[in-house]
Amino acid sequence: MWLVVATIPLAVPSYLAAYGLLAAIPTAQGFWASWLVLVAVTTPYVTLPVSAALRAGTTDFDDLSRTLGAPGWKALLPGTWHQIRGATLAGGLLVFLYTIADFGGVALFRFPVLTTAIQQAYGASYDRNLAALLSMILVAIALVTVYFERRARGRMFTLRTSTRSRSRLVPLSKNNMWLGGVLLFPSFIGAFLPVIVMVSRMFDVGSWQEIRWENLFSSTLNSIVLSFGGATLGLLLALPIGVLAGRFHTKLVSAIESFGYLPLALPGIVVGLALVLFALTSVPALYQTAFLLACAYGLLFMPKAVGTIRHSVRSIPVSLADVSSTLGYSPWQRLVSVYLPLTRNGFIVAWLLIGVTAMKELPATLMLRPTGMNTLATELWAKTDVASYGAAAPYALMLVIVAAIPALLLVRTDLAQQVKS
Repeated sequence: MWLVVATIPLAVPSYLAAYGLLAAIPTAQGFWASWLVLVAVTTPYVTLPVSAALRAGTTDFDDLSRTLGAPGWKALLPGTWHQIRGATLAGGLLVFLYTIADFGGVALFRFPVLTTAIQQAYGASYDRNLAALLSMILVAIALVTVYFERRARGRMFTLRTSTRSRSRLVPLSKNNMWLGGVLLFPSFIGAFLPVIVMVSRMFDVGSWQEIRWENLFSSTLNSIVLSFGGATLGLLLALPIGVLAGRFHTKLVSAIESFGYLPLALPGIVVGLALVLFALTSVPALYQTAFLLACAYGLLFMPKAVGTIRHSVRSIPVSLADVSSTLGYSPWQRLVSVYLPLTRNGFIVAWLLIGVTAMKELPATLMLRPTGMNTLATELWAKTDVASYGAAAPYALMLVIVAAIPALLLVRTDLAQQVKS
């Protein structure tokens, strides 16, 4: 239940979460309001990969630390932390890259950042060079951040020596149930508050007449097909990078992985304009097609899968790959017979991250969508842009529902595997 609740903010656009906070606190402006909203909508980027790493880990190291006299949190550092450090740093990197590329949330709070400056420069046709320069600054910031994340990650080899799954689950007791409020806070700010505001506006007089239910159905279907189609392309793009980073530690592989994170630091409008230019000059038949939009989703959010795949591959004992090699397995057979079965959970998490995030992508969708095709994000933006909040409520609710369904499927898959083990 908590994993489903924690995943919901992934489907809520930052500008919608910002609107919910503004409705609750009209005086919210500037840095702290922007910081609170971005923390709320990006927390799942750490929660999902860390929970997957915990399920794949073991308590053997914690138990050993306790037998040596280490109490409580002191047993956590040499045991659990080393098993989740890679997932934690990868999630933190995703949060940072998302934050520096965000536009909608900070724009509503009138907090000036590079993305708002790029949007203004692109809007002013006479100053496109300034927008390109600001975009390069974002790329430079992303490169520096990826470098330090890799240094902090260090040489992380597989620490798991047992084939058993996590052997001890500690339930929450009555004395620490207050932790539930801490777990619920990001989801409340990032998802439930804006939905509550939207629903309250939906019941205003005359709001029901503004809702076009057939358009809601078509927008939902378009969002699901486009976002998870893009997630599939993004997963295929991230697979070789994640596998290389998980099995090899060389300067070339590190450079490839670093450049693989760059698209996430670029605003959607930059990637959208680049693909528009590419389609018009090279492949005109692709212009304003659903495939080009799905490609944009895959390119934009492919980095979200790299860290998760890398950590999943790195958790596989090297001895299994060595044994399969001695048995005459080809690289393709090792991928199908060894890597894919043992990294399935990580792949599901990566696919979920890309797909749910792509649903709320707005700038690239507005630029690349086929004529007449609407998504939940574009309809939500159009309704809130003209202050038609009652008509926007169904689209906000549908985003939350669509995000909760794959998260629930992910939880059921993990629970089923735990029962089998």
